[in-house]
Amino acid sequence: MKKWLLSLGLAAGVLSLSACNSGAGSEKVVESKAGDITKDEFYNELKAQYGNQVLKQMVDNKLLEKEYKVTNKEIDKEIANIKKQLGGEDQFKQALQQNGIKNEKDLRKLVKTQLLNKKAATDGVKVTDAEMKKVFNEKYKEEVKASHILVDDKKTADEVKAKLDKGEDFAKLAEKYSKDPGSKSKGGDLGFFGKGQMVPEFDKVAFKLKPGQVSDPVKSQFGYHIIKVVDKKTNKFEDKKKQISEELKQQKAKPTDEVITKLQKDADIKIKDKDLKDALKKQNTQMPTQPQQ
Repeated sequence: MKKWLLSLGLAAGVLSLSACNSGAGSEKVVESKAGDITKDEFYNELKAQYGNQVLKQMVDNKLLEKEYKVTNKEIDKEIANIKKQLGGEDQFKQALQQNGIKNEKDLRKLVKTQLLNKKAATDGVKVTDAEMKKVFNEKYKEEVKASHILVDDKKTADEVKAKLDKGEDFAKLAEKYSKDPGSKSKGGDLGFFGKGQMVPEFDKVAFKLKPGQVSDPVKSQFGYHIIKVVDKKTNKFEDKKKQISEELKQQKAKPTDEVITKLQKDADIKIKDKDLKDALKKQNTQMPTQPQQ
């Protein structure tokens, strides 16, 4: 998110300054006893430091927006998923602040850019029913809903397990002891997950437990888990088909730069500013082609 924010913020700055550049370049943006800074000076400095990367991002976005469409509904759905994954509105606002994103309006710009890249990378990618059914049987046919308490050492894990054996509340103990920030505030709740989504040690135990059962401490690379299985379910292929299709398309996705290169040829781009033209040309020759996430 920080990468996209930087690009958008700089792009907005360069755009606004270039719009004011004609006839207003001498207007001051800073006044001080040490000297003033004009819009021309500020714009030229921005261009010198960030012009090539900002220009490339702006051109790429123009090309993608012309070729692919992202609807408000799609953006709304993506933001709703982000809020759900973060655990609610308060955690969502905190995450925006931590990532330097001013508000949801700025996040929508970032999400739109990411969705454009995703559509470009998966354009024309095909997946078969056989491929989807294989993934379904391996990962999504059976799902478990579980909670866990994650601690650093075996001693603490044994203490927590002893409290549970005496009948103390799992959720309250998770809030007190667990070091997993994603589930701690929710009483350790991890929701439903399929096979292979957790670390192997956790996965193996969780799928063996019956609903209502609590495990002994389970060691993984993250520490010691105490797992409680809340529910289990068997899914239907049709209910998971769309999700699996998206997952497989992402795995087969083309590098976005590959798509951009083709669009650039068709767009007949002419960069009028010599400094930016030379800087962008140099950047393109040095940049390896890779997928954009």
